[in-house]
Amino acid sequence: MQLLPGKFVWFEHQSPDIPAARRFHEDLFGWHTEMMPAGADRYALIMNGSTGIGGFTALPAGSNALWRCYLSVADVDASYRRAVAAGAKSLQGPTNHGVVGRGALVQDPTGGIVALWTSAQGDQPDVPQAPPGNFCWTELNTGDARRALAFYQQVIGYGHQTLATPQGSYHLLTKDGQQRGGLMQCSDGSLPTSWLPYVAVSSAEDTLAKAQALGARSLMPLQDVPDVGRMGLLHDPQGAHLAFIQLLQK
Repeated sequence: MQLLPGKFVWFEHQSPDIPAARRFHEDLFGWHTEMMPAGADRYALIMNGSTGIGGFTALPAGSNALWRCYLSVADVDASYRRAVAAGAKSLQGPTNHGVVGRGALVQDPTGGIVALWTSAQGDQPDVPQAPPGNFCWTELNTGDARRALAFYQQVIGYGHQTLATPQGSYHLLTKDGQQRGGLMQCSDGSLPTSWLPYVAVSSAEDTLAKAQALGARSLMPLQDVPDVGRMGLLHDPQGAHLAFIQLLQK
């Protein structure tokens, strides 16, 4: 079993309407859903081909849909204590989840919510480039990038590299020699303070057109990211934010 601390390893779409969420995402990305036993309940497992990449979970009627991002840590209890000591709000203390793993949920001092997770099966290994349909990047949009960066450096042990972009400074988060995520200032209210997952796609143009036909709203024109690819940002029909990117071939 191999753990890759600092890597985002799981993604859950949480909404009051799982069937509608499934229809949209399965049509858009070619995913399918398998129902996995979870104690007395069943868990809607998102599959990209033969690979499990996330899940759909239910929220109470009237709740806002969102994506919950799971961050691998070597020791959930120790990471949770560091997070709370560094100013995080505890949303769920360390909890065992059957034979799957152990997790906790915290809200960082700037408002971003993240699940701290240790998988009982280990983490999926890194690949040179994510295939279409897989999650491939995660970034925090926050109104206080400096405070958020200090928090995740302290709690997760991230290093960082700061890049100048037309939108301002972008912080690449690194761990054990690998780029694990990004962090940027977003003070204009265009996005809530949140961790935003990216899905790799074969064509950014086709994905945008199909998403809009399925009822999603585009939050920005397609944008080229130098040396990375072409990306877009969606507000899905259930109300959750999700990015997609056509990666440059390596």
